[in-house]
Amino acid sequence: MFKYIGAALGFFLFSRHFFGAIIGFVIGSVIDNFVTGKVKGVNGENVFDYYRQHAAQPHEDFATMLMALSAAVMKADGKVLKAELEYIKSFFSQQFGPQFTGAHLQVLKHFLDATHIPLDQICRDIKSRTAVEVRIQLLHYLFGIAKADGHVAEAEIKVLNDISRLLDIPSMDFESVKSMFYRDINSDYHILGIESTATEEEIKRAYRQMAIRYHPDKVMQMGEEYQKGAKEKFQKILEAYENIKKARGIS
Repeated sequence: MFKYIGAALGFFLFSRHFFGAIIGFVIGSVIDNFVTGKVKGVNGENVFDYYRQHAAQPHEDFATMLMALSAAVMKADGKVLKAELEYIKSFFSQQFGPQFTGAHLQVLKHFLDATHIPLDQICRDIKSRTAVEVRIQLLHYLFGIAKADGHVAEAEIKVLNDISRLLDIPSMDFESVKSMFYRDINSDYHILGIESTATEEEIKRAYRQMAIRYHPDKVMQMGEEYQKGAKEKFQKILEAYENIKKARGIS
């Protein structure tokens, strides 16, 4: 609809010139795509329709969510690496066992081939289906993909931050998970959700709170590989606390 309105307005605004109609038509088409959410794949397919179709299938919903977000992270730095693919295959094999088949990888390929992945719509759907503890564990998995080649690129950080925001994951949790994969001088403090200026009491309190918040029991209902990831995350919190205690001489 907007492309025709744009064409008409362009025609009159440019003194009834055909060139103005073309400009208006192009602008209107962009608006149409935005309003209707018609983000296309390589064959002109609506990527979100494809996502919804697969996410609606029994036992395929969670795998489809993972594949869509995995593809977004893999495409972030413009390089789809073998190490990232191997990480995903290993995770899915552990998570879904014999149910993991080549069909799952075809779903991943479809998202990788898409010209654009509608993260806002996909994340809105995931947020409506999952608890925040599950979404935090999703973020942990996605950081694992980014780190599969040994380095988390700035472009990957940006996409991960966008996903975290769209999934309504608290910024403190994003920084905590990020610091488990993206180290700097203050990473141990950031894992606990505090700054390096925190007092001894604040450090101890932060550790207790994070230990409760990230306890593996929070995602007990999820598969073996998620349990493994949750335990790794919990261990990172313990290590960060021990590192800070050692550096500060806290008993």
